[in-house]
Order: sequence, then C-alpha cells, then structure tokens
Amino acid sequence: MQLAHEEDPVREAVRRECPDLVVAPYLKTAIPRDVWSVHTCLVVHPGPVGDRGPSSLDWAVHEGADSWGVTVLQANAEMDAGDVWASVACPLPPVGKSDLYRNEVSDAAVEAVLLAVGRFASGTYTPSPQAPGDGERCRPLFPQSLRRIDWQSDSTATVVRKLRAADSQPGVLDEFLGGEWFLHGGYPESRPGGRPGDVVATRDGAICRATTDGAVWIPELRPRRAPGGPATFKLPATSALAGRLSGVPERPAPLHRTGDDNTWSEIGYREEAGTAFLSFSFRGGAMSTAQCQRLLRAYRFACSRPTSVLVVGGGRDFFSNGIHLNVIEAAADPGAESWANINAMDDLVEAVLTSTDRLVVAALAGNAAAGGVMLALAADEVWCRAGAVFNPHYRLMGLYGSEYWTYTLPRRVGAAAADRLMRDALPVSSTAAHRLGLIDRVIPCAPQSFDSEVGALATRLAALPATQSRIHAKKSERDRVDLTPYREAELVRMHRIFADPHHPYHELRRAFVRKERPASGTAVPPPPSPRD
Repeated sequence: MQLAHEEDPVREAVRRECPDLVVAPYLKTAIPRDVWSVHTCLVVHPGPVGDRGPSSLDWAVHEGADSWGVTVLQANAEMDAGDVWASVACPLPPVGKSDLYRNEVSDAAVEAVLLAVGRFASGTYTPSPQAPGDGERCRPLFPQSLRRIDWQSDSTATVVRKLRAADSQPGVLDEFLGGEWFLHGGYPESRPGGRPGDVVATRDGAICRATTDGAVWIPELRPRRAPGGPATFKLPATSALAGRLSGVPERPAPLHRTGDDNTWSEIGYREEAGTAFLSFSFRGGAMSTAQCQRLLRAYRFACSRPTSVLVVGGGRDFFSNGIHLNVIEAAADPGAESWANINAMDDLVEAVLTSTDRLVVAALAGNAAAGGVMLALAADEVWCRAGAVFNPHYRLMGLYGSEYWTYTLPRRVGAAAADRLMRDALPVSSTAAHRLGLIDRVIPCAPQSFDSEVGALATRLAALPATQSRIHAKKSERDRVDLTPYREAELVRMHRIFADPHHPYHELRRAFVRKERPASGTAVPPPPSPRD
C-alpha cells in the first residue's frame, strides 16, 4: 500500500515494487504517463460506465438519481475514458454525498475492485472499450453557481438536495448575518419556519433556516477564506455564528422519540420489545466536549429505563472518531479545550464500562477511529456492518491516547496485538477486526438495513435466558477491577502533551483541521505501548 500525495511517491513505489497491477482507489491527480504506459493501472471511478468528470456524485445527488454505480477503468491519457474492467451498480438513498461515498458507493467499489483484480489475475479477461457515445456524459467540476440557494423560491426539498450534493466538500456558499459562509449538511424540518432564509432556531449546535414551505437544519458552517488569509475550517454553526444569534431560540428535540416525531437532532432514544436503543450521529464522527456531555446525559437516562439490553449507536455512517479537533483548534486555548474534551470522552467511556445492570452493545454502522474505537470497546459486545473500517490508534495525531484504551484494547486483543495496532497505525477492516477479537459480530447488510438488523439481533439477545446470567457475572467481574489507575496514567501522558505548545500534536492538529501539510520538521512521536 502506498499513500501518495504527489506523482513522485507513485513513481518511487512502482520502481521499488515492480507490481504486476496498480490499483488506485482514490485519486486527486492523474497517474503519471510513464507509470500507466508501462504497468496496468486500474482507477476506481464513483460513477456508472460512461460517466466522467471530477464531480460524479455531486451531479447524481443534485439531479435526484436513485441509483448509481462504480466503474473500474484502466488508466490512459484521457481521464475516466479507459477500458472497463468491472462495473457494479448501487442505490442512492436520500442522504449526503459523503455518507453515500463511505457506504453504498464504497461497498460497490470494493465489489468492483475484487471483480476486476480477479479478472486480471485470470489472465484470460479482455476489458471492454467504452462505447463512442459514452463520452457524452463527461461533465465539468460542479460549480457554486448551480449550488446556490434561492431562499425566496427554493422549497425545503430543493434546499436539502443542494446541501446534500455539496456534503462534505465544498459546501454551499451563502451570505447571511453579515458574513459569507459555506453551509455543510442539511436535514429537513417539516414544521413551518419564518421568513425564508431567516435563522429561526438552534439545536445541538445547528441552526434552523426557514424555507418557502418549512425549514432546514444546517449543522456546520465554514467561513469563506479571505484573500491571502489562512485556510478556514468547519465548525458547529452556532459556534461559527457566535455573537450573531441574539434572540434566536434554542429548540431542543425530545430525547425519547415517538414514531411520529421525525425532527432532526444528534441524539435520540427509543425502546422496542423491552430493548433500548440510544442513537447518535455527530458530523464527521467528531465529538466535542459539549456533545460528549449531551451524550452522557442521554446515556444515563437510557440506563434509568427498565431494560436488559442497551444498544448504543446504530443508524448509518460514522460511529465516532473521538475528540473534535476543529472545535479544539478554534478555541481560545486549544490545549485547555483538548484537556476538557478528552476528560468528557473519558467520562462517557467510564459510564459505559461501569454499567453493570444491563448488557451494552455498541452498534457500528460505519467507521470509527481513536477514542471512538475505545468508546465501542467499552461495551459488552461490539457489532459492526461489514463495510466499517477501524483505526484504533492515536499516533498519527501525535497522541498517547486515553478513553481507557490501556485497559480495553489489550483485554480484547492481547498485549502483543494492541502494541502492533498502535505501532503500525493502519486501518483495520471489519473482517480483520473480527479475526483479532476487536469486535464480536460482523453484520453483512446494506447501510439502509443496518438499523433493522441490529434491532432484530438485540431483541433476541434480550430474550435469551442466559442474558441475565451474563449481567450478573459482569457485575462480579467489574467489582474486581479498579479502573482508576488506567485513566490516571493515560491522562498524565495526555496532559503533558496538551500543556506543551511545542509538542507535535499541536502542529499535526492545525494541519489536519486546515487540510494542509504539517510544517517541515514535524515528526510523529514513536508508538505508545499500554505497558509504558
């Protein structure tokens, strides 16, 4: 595997490895001619046969397509015009572009790549040239002029579709409340709003803007970059608009949902057949101090209910990626906010670890990383969708790690495997995670089916006679383990990092948030070990 940011690493890797086949699943620049002209190079394009151009999914979502596809092409001199090795169709449910990319499109891409590689390995397959008429679907980069929202005439459905087609990049450029902002994310609100375009409410860090026939919740904003100014980054909308929302009411959604209440919020709770489901969905999987605290309050409410099984997660897309680096970067004191955020994450993980009166299941519909993985590992069972990917490490951000990882990770996979996961800092597929013992169950289903699959499995788990015996045994085991030393030792290391303004974490965080390269000379610290 070669992570390539420029042409030279590609050339260097090809010269070093002398591969029979090069597969490029994600490209921002073309493969150099001197590579594809010598080696068979397969490119994964997120569109059906004949679709070309850099904004494939943007156009599909904007036009309301309900099905799409992924094509594996052989690289040549013309972008997306090479011979076809494989093509797989996929549905496009009404969600954001980035969500589709990580789920339905990713599933189709894996299937198409495996099919193409198998065909190449057979030595007997001849790829199909694209038909002359296919090039008619070569479309340009999707412009902001088409994304622009006309608040005086666009319906809620139109506004949501425009926002979804721009999620998570580049966003939809808009001007309001004295500034220019890129809008990120969009969820419909059926209740009547106010004057179209006005901000009429806030909730969970999001703003609600009225449309001609309802309203739309917008969770994140990114200020437009000033000429010659530093790169900007996404923030919770209310944080980005701090000081500009005087008189706008906060309208929290009820935590305990009924079947008729489908308004948007980050956290929701429901019960089915005596089983509890605490769902949450945080943008990009990042969890700020405030989000951790809200989820902890919801978790404590869920634990007050008379159920024997509590499922945490579900839904679709990210489970959690740990602390919210964007919110930290925007803070007046990023070191202090880092410390507050990691303690809030620890409080949440501790609550899950010390729940002894029920079985807790972490249900991961999508990816998880760093502290988000450790939040899942605090549960009694970890279930994930087959397409989920895990990054159970902190090293690439220069962190030692917290969230009780020195207890939960070795307990799950053993000390040697825990060391290796932290040292190598490589992604882990759901299959590999199950083989390692990192998770307990892989659920092979479409993203839209994950919630119902988890619901059926959890209901059966609650009905098993052995479940009460497991709860009793769990309490006995927890009473024998003192978790305090794990948290204290981890936080000593983390506080040292956060309090040192010259530690690589701060430069790595700045570069990550602003999507820039770290400053020259910034070195990632050596891997941590739970035995340190």
